[in-house]
Amino acid sequence: MPRQLTPDVWLFGAAVVLLSAGVVMVYSASAIVAADRFHDPYFFLKKQLFWALIGAGVLWAALRCDYRWLEKAVVPALLVAVVLLVLVLVPPIGQAINGTRRWIRLGPVSFQPVELAKLALVLYLAAFLAKKRGELEDFRTGVLPPLLVAGLLAGLVLVQPDLGNCMTLIALTFGLLYLAGSPVKHLAWVAAPALPLIVLAVWMAPYRMRRITAFVDPWGDPRGSGFQIIQSWLALGNGGLVGQGIGGSRQKLFYLPESHTDFIFAIVGEELGFVGAVAIVALFAVLIWRGLRIGLRAPDAFGAYLALGITVLLATQTLVNLGVVTGLLPTKGLPLPFISFGGSALLMTMLGTGMLLNISQHAHV
Repeated sequence: MPRQLTPDVWLFGAAVVLLSAGVVMVYSASAIVAADRFHDPYFFLKKQLFWALIGAGVLWAALRCDYRWLEKAVVPALLVAVVLLVLVLVPPIGQAINGTRRWIRLGPVSFQPVELAKLALVLYLAAFLAKKRGELEDFRTGVLPPLLVAGLLAGLVLVQPDLGNCMTLIALTFGLLYLAGSPVKHLAWVAAPALPLIVLAVWMAPYRMRRITAFVDPWGDPRGSGFQIIQSWLALGNGGLVGQGIGGSRQKLFYLPESHTDFIFAIVGEELGFVGAVAIVALFAVLIWRGLRIGLRAPDAFGAYLALGITVLLATQTLVNLGVVTGLLPTKGLPLPFISFGGSALLMTMLGTGMLLNISQHAHV
C-alpha cells in the first residue's frame, strides 16, 4: 500500500496533548520539592523539557524513516539491551539508588536500560512472529524461543531488582503471543509453574511483602507501608469534581512520596479533579484505540505486530500505573507514559509513538 501524506492525526493529537499535560504537571508536582532539595523550583521542569524536546526529535525521525528497516535492527537492539542490562549491575557503571541498580549515569545524564529493553523486546517479537506465523501451534519452534528471550531480559531486570518492569516484559510477551494466535494451552503451560516463582520472589523480599500487606490493608500501618497509597487517596479525594486548580495541590507539599514520578496521577486528580483525570484517561484510551487500529490495518505482518506490541506496552504501563495510584494494584515503580517525570521512559515512549505514526502512514486507518 502506498505511503499516505499524513500520519494518524488522532494518535498524534493525543500524544501531543498528553506530553504537554505531562510537562505542566511535572512542574506543578515538583516545584516545591525541587526548591527545597536543589534550591531551584524549575529543576525537574528543565530536565523534563530537555527530554521532551529530544523525544520530539526522536519521534520525528521515527516518523520519517520507513518502519520496515527496523526488522534488520532487531539483533543489534537486543544485544545492546542485554549488554546494558548487564552493565547496570556492575559498579561503578550502574548507579545504586535505594538499594537497587537500575540507572547508568554518563555525566549529567542518567539512563534506565530497562526502557530500551522493553522496546527491543517488542521489535524482536514483531520480527519473530512475522516469520513464524504458521508455526505458532508448535510450542518448541513457535512459542519457546520468544519466551526464552523474554525470560533472559526479565531475569536481568529482576536481579536489579525491579519486579514491576520484569512483570511488564512477561505480560508484553504473553499478550503479543496471544494476539498472534498462540494456543492458550501453551501459554498456560508456562504461566502455571511461573506463578509460584513470582510468589516466592515476593515472599523472599521483605519490602515486597510490605507492599502486599499495604495493598490488602493500608490502614494497618498508615504511617509506614500504607502511607503512600493513603496520601494518594487523599489527593484524589481532595480534587473533587473540578479540582483545586494547577498548583493548588496540598499532598505534593512533602506528603505524597514520588508525587512527580510514579504517583503524579494523584496530583492530576487533586488539581484537575474528576473531570481532568477522566480527560487524561480518555486521551490514553484514544491512544490505545488508534494503536490497535493501526496494528490491525497494517499492510504487513511485521508492521502489525510492531504496532500491536507498542500499543500493548503502553496500555500495560498505563493500566498498572493507574491501578497502583487508585489502590487497585500493589505499589509498583512504573511511570505513567508521557506524564511522569523521567527522561529514559519519556524518550522510549516518544520513539515508540513515532514508530506507530510511521506505520499509520502505510495503513488504511
